[in-house]
Amino acid sequence: MSRYLAQRLLGAIPTLIGISLLTFLFIRLIPGDAIAARLGTSTALSPEQLASLRAYFGLDQPLLVQYWTWLSSLLRGDAGYSIRTGRPVLVEITERLPATLELSAAAALIAIALGIPLGLLSAVRSRSRLDVAARIGGLIGLSLPSFWLGTLIIVLFSLYLRWLPNTGGYVDFVHDPLANLKLLLFPGITLGLGLAAATMRMTRSAMLDVLSADYVRTARAKGLRPAIVLRRHVLKNGLIVVVTLLGIQVGQLLGGAVVVEEIFSVPGVGRMLLTAIVQRDYALVQGGVLAIAILFVALNIVVDLLYGYLDPRIRLA
Repeated sequence: MSRYLAQRLLGAIPTLIGISLLTFLFIRLIPGDAIAARLGTSTALSPEQLASLRAYFGLDQPLLVQYWTWLSSLLRGDAGYSIRTGRPVLVEITERLPATLELSAAAALIAIALGIPLGLLSAVRSRSRLDVAARIGGLIGLSLPSFWLGTLIIVLFSLYLRWLPNTGGYVDFVHDPLANLKLLLFPGITLGLGLAAATMRMTRSAMLDVLSADYVRTARAKGLRPAIVLRRHVLKNGLIVVVTLLGIQVGQLLGGAVVVEEIFSVPGVGRMLLTAIVQRDYALVQGGVLAIAILFVALNIVVDLLYGYLDPRIRLA
């Protein structure tokens, strides 16, 4: 297992380098000048002053030189400085990463808590009223855009009913867990509802395939109780496919959090990236995208390790 983990870690290095290179090139395809976007139209500087600022941030060098300088500095623990704030990029990311991770974790928990039980019940009671209702609910959940759902939740539950506090603030979980959970409930539901619907549909499909397998019919013929058949034979084998979906979808939550963080004013990495792209803050965009890519790769490695637990044949292979 340790050898397999080392191989996956080494294989992730070219992926991360490729992502960093593509991000470096794409952000520079945006029309406009980074220094001019930072200063705005109200600040009038001479061409000599603008050239001095570009030289300070290394923007006067060829693109390949800029990328190599950034990559070599990153390997030494220096991701550069934000053009917008002048602060180190690593400081900007580490301050906002906990909010994004908490939001993604809340959405994933909501998706798992709703999707897997509903999918299992829908498969066990196939073609029943519960199954029909679950499938219709899954289609509705997949069809709702996150920006529309988030706006509806804010207007209904916060402005009219006033059940929960309005948006615009953030409290760290360590300092006040209850306030943190209240503030993350709205965005967590908005981000997790679509994933819950996808998880439910995938769980239902996987469980139906397992329920029709020969070894499940054999277990039933031996007289095992339905609960034991579900726990020992159906659930564990059906979850292999579900874990694959969750590994991909939960990783995508990190990118999908951009819209939700903007709607609910969550000070996370997604909202930071959106502002950085608009203001052409090259170093901050490169560092933020790379941080999300590292988390995505790490999550997929964890999913691969879970395969070995769910299916011993994978460990033997």
